[in-house]
This record gives sequence, structure tokens and C-alpha cells, in this order.
Amino acid sequence: MLQIKRLVLDILKPHQPDVLEFARAIASQVEDSCVKLKVLEMDDKTETLELIVEGSNLELDTIVSAINEMGGSLHSVDGVEVMNVEEE
Repeated sequence: MLQIKRLVLDILKPHQPDVLEFARAIASQVEDSCVKLKVLEMDDKTETLELIVEGSNLELDTIVSAINEMGGSLHSVDGVEVMNVEEE
């Protein structure tokens, strides 16, 4: 079975919610996850982020829904790690 273990996403979001709240909201949607955020650029109204999510079996749709609910948008998927895991 193929499982997504790591995603690197380019995100555009408004200044609010702040990055801490944004990261917590993403992490709360993905069980057993590690969320890393890096602000790449800021302008008057928005922030461009590098969002790295690591976990055992990530669902891109769930993560994108959480991003959209907070007013953000996915620009691109810049990296992905997928593993082929034996089913028990």
C-alpha cells in the first residue's frame, strides 16, 4: 500500500491567523503528524509559507481543506515522500 509520509507545500495565507495558530490547526487535522512552517515572504496583506507535514499516512485533501478553512491557498506541492508499505 502506498502511503504519503512527507509533503512540502508552498502556501499563501493572510497575516491572520498567525503562523503558530496556522501550524496548530494543520497538526490537529492530521493524526501523529509533525508540522513545520517557515515564512518565506511577507507583504502588506499576505505571507508566503513553506509548510512541511510529516506523518505515517498523510491525506493531501485533508491538509488542503484545513489550509482553505483558514483563508490560505495551496500554490504548489514542492516535495513529496511516498513509501510502499506491506499490508498486514
